[in-house]
Amino acid sequence: MPSLRQNWFEGWRLFAVLTLTLIALSIWIAGMRQFEADGVRMVIRFTARTSLLFFALAFSAAALARLWPNGWTRWQRRNRRYLGVTFAASHAIHAVAIVCFAAMDPAGYAAATSAASYIFGGIGYAFIIAMAATSFDRTAAAIGPRAWRVLHLAAVIISGFSSWSLSASGFPTCRFTPCS
Repeated sequence: MPSLRQNWFEGWRLFAVLTLTLIALSIWIAGMRQFEADGVRMVIRFTARTSLLFFALAFSAAALARLWPNGWTRWQRRNRRYLGVTFAASHAIHAVAIVCFAAMDPAGYAAATSAASYIFGGIGYAFIIAMAATSFDRTAAAIGPRAWRVLHLAAVIISGFSSWSLSASGFPTCRFTPCS
């Protein structure tokens, strides 16, 4: 019995459970505000936070497994690919919410964005897509282990920098808060 439970929260099943949970929670959060712009803004903040969580879990897996070897860190290292792909899925939901916000409230969206948000956000998304695309065995083998490591290291640095630069400039955390 324990092996079935352990296997359920491993691999692609883990990814499916986490992604479906993110989608359900995003719909619920938007629905709390009758699917209006404020609800979509809340989804944007929620998915930004969940993306950070999954990014940190995937990024820290190897180091934590080496520093503190225990059941949790071994599980985390075994599933870092799926945690990383869940990070990409969370960011995809984030992108959908941003597009919905732009469609629902063009003036609010224009006020909340700048050239920097398009540049840094676009670069960050390009690297997230590249990391997600190379998280599969075939694509990773096609580019080779050295290129895979370089791509993923660069993507982690660029994604981290773009997220930091956007939040330091006030986008999206400060401007996407609902007005009181």
